[in-house]
Amino acid sequence: MRLYTKTGDKGQTSVIGGRVDKDDVRVEAYGTVDEANSFVGKARTELDLSVEKLKQVDQELERIQHELFDCGGDLANKKSNRMFKLEEESILWLEERMDAYIEETPELKRFILPGGSDAAATIHIARTVTRRAERLVVSLNKIEEAPEVCLRYLNRLSDYFFAVSRYINYVNSNPDVEYIRSKEVFRGKPKKKDKK
Repeated sequence: MRLYTKTGDKGQTSVIGGRVDKDDVRVEAYGTVDEANSFVGKARTELDLSVEKLKQVDQELERIQHELFDCGGDLANKKSNRMFKLEEESILWLEERMDAYIEETPELKRFILPGGSDAAATIHIARTVTRRAERLVVSLNKIEEAPEVCLRYLNRLSDYFFAVSRYINYVNSNPDVEYIRSKEVFRGKPKKKDKK
């Protein structure tokens, strides 16, 4: 199998259901999701897997890489009768994991600087790339209908990345570095949800 096909030499590419220009907002959206996925992969190589708590993070990040592939595939599908892979359950899972990390890390009151350990810093990059992907899906949705679950997933995922980057730093004994001119913008930890 050859990696090159030459079919894109004139600036177009294939999506599920047709061909579009390579600078089409749909291609920009799923390409940016792919970019975020690559940074997640890099972060996984930077985790110290001799630390038991970080093994769990690694497993979560692997799951997220698969879900980002699902999201990218859904965004690349422009068929009218399309079926999407990404499901609502993935969003609920992200929320559960965020709640757990917020509970385990020190209370946050001010903005913090991205950084800390290598893995945490890379996750912050993935966070900002995910925000860009989200903005591109919003732009796509103004032109043609985009998968709603993808949009919500990306919104929640960037928040998860923020929470898990703090957790990685906490486990590695790297304290948050507060932005020196930040006012208090966070109002304590969220209340625990009742489990019925």
